[in-house]
Amino acid sequence: MIDINLIRDNPEWVKAQIARLNDRAPIDEILAADTRRREIILEVEELRRRRNEASKQIGAQMGALKKLELAAGAAEGLQGQSAELQAAVEAAKDKTRLLGERITALEEELRAAEAEVDEKMLWVPNLPHASVPDGPDDSHNIAYPPQGAPLPQFDFEPRAHWDLGPALGIIDFDRGVKLSGSRFYVLRGQGARLQRAVIQFMLDYHTTIHGYTEIYPPFMVRSAMFVGAGQLPKFVDNIYRDAEEDYMWLGTAEIALTNLHRDEILEETDLPLNYVAYTPCFRREKMSAGRDVRGIKRGHQFDKVEMYKFTTPETSYEHLDQLVHHATDIAGALGLPWRIIEMVTGDLGFAAAKKFDVEVWAAGCQEWLEVSSASNCEAFQARRANVRYRPTDGGRPRFVHTLNASGLALPRIMIALIENNQLGDGRLAVPEALRPYMGGAEVIDFPPTPAAVR
Repeated sequence: MIDINLIRDNPEWVKAQIARLNDRAPIDEILAADTRRREIILEVEELRRRRNEASKQIGAQMGALKKLELAAGAAEGLQGQSAELQAAVEAAKDKTRLLGERITALEEELRAAEAEVDEKMLWVPNLPHASVPDGPDDSHNIAYPPQGAPLPQFDFEPRAHWDLGPALGIIDFDRGVKLSGSRFYVLRGQGARLQRAVIQFMLDYHTTIHGYTEIYPPFMVRSAMFVGAGQLPKFVDNIYRDAEEDYMWLGTAEIALTNLHRDEILEETDLPLNYVAYTPCFRREKMSAGRDVRGIKRGHQFDKVEMYKFTTPETSYEHLDQLVHHATDIAGALGLPWRIIEMVTGDLGFAAAKKFDVEVWAAGCQEWLEVSSASNCEAFQARRANVRYRPTDGGRPRFVHTLNASGLALPRIMIALIENNQLGDGRLAVPEALRPYMGGAEVIDFPPTPAAVR
C-alpha cells in the first residue's frame, strides 16, 4: 500500500495520480476515517490523563481518610470530616469508573476506525513513477524495435501450434478438456519433455549466469500472503482457493517471494536479494472470457519461472533495468525475436510503479506474445508485507523496494518455440540451447506408429 501520509498531506495530488492510472480509490473515505481515528486517539489520551489524575486524587484522599479514621476515636469532631472525605472518595471513584467506561467505548470506536482505514487503504493502487508515460489503456503502450533473432522466414505457410502440436502428438487438447474442461490441455511425450527442458534451462541460466538464488516455495499459501503481494482484496475472483482451509493457490511465485521476508528487518549490506523460483500458476480466467480461446496461450493452469528482487530505494530502478535485461537474455538464448513494451499509466496494473513487458514473436499465430512483465513496486508490497531493512548509517529501519519479472512464462514461450522452429515436413527443430536438456535431440519427430512400437 502507499504511505497514508501522502493522502493526509496532499489528497488532491494522490487523486490526480490515481486518475492517471484510469482507476479509482476511496481517498475521501480514507481521510474521513483517518480524521475520526485521530480525533478518538486525542480524546482517549485526554480521558486517560483525567483518569490518572482522578486515581491519584483517590489515593491521596484514601490516605487522608485513613489518618482521620485513626484519629476519630480521640477527637469526636473529626467523625464528620471523615464522612465528608468518604463521600468525596466515592464520588471520585464514580468519576473514574465513568471515565473508564467512556475510554472502553472509544477504544471500540478506535478499532473500528482503524479497521476501516486499513481495509480501504488496501484498495488504493500504487502510484505511477513520474517517468511513466500517460495513456488510458494498453493501446497507447510504447513498443520498441524488435531485437534478438530475426523474425523467422519460411518457404511454406507456417502453421499455428494448435495444428502443429496435435499433428506431432505433443499437445492433446481433447484429453485436457476431458480431464478438466475448457482452457486445459495435456502435453505428451517430447512436448512434456520440451517444457521441462525450458524450465530447467531458465533456472540454470538465472542461477549460474545471472546469479540468482533458487527458491522452491509452497504452491499454496495463506490469504495474508496474497494481501501482502497486492493480489487481495482486488483480484479475489481470479484466485483458486481451498474450500475449508485458509489456503490459496499461487497465481505467480511473486506472491510467495514477496512474503519470504515478511515481518523481517534485513541488513542493508545483504541487499539486493535476488531470487528465482519455478512454480505452476493457477488463475481463474474470468477477466479474459472469450479471448484467446484457441491453443495454449491462456489457461487456468500454467508454468512460470519468476525473478524477484529486494533492493534499497536508491537502487531499485537500476535493478528494474537489470530484470528486463535478464528476461531478454533468456529470449535471446532461446533464439527468439523479442521486443520491449513500455507500459503507460492506464496499463500499469495495481501494484507496479513502473513496468515493462517483454514479448516474443510467434510465427504461426503471427503475433507478439507477452512472456514477461518486469515491475518495480517500490515500497508498495513491502509496506503490506512489512519488509524493512536497517540502513548502514544506523538510522531507523526503512521499507525495501520489491521488483519482479517473469523469467520467463510458459506456455507462451512454448508457443514461440514450436511455431518458430517448425520444419517444412511438420517436425520441429530443437533450439541448440535446449538440446542438452532433450537428450541431445536436434529434432522433435513424429511419434512412432503403434506397429513400430510393438
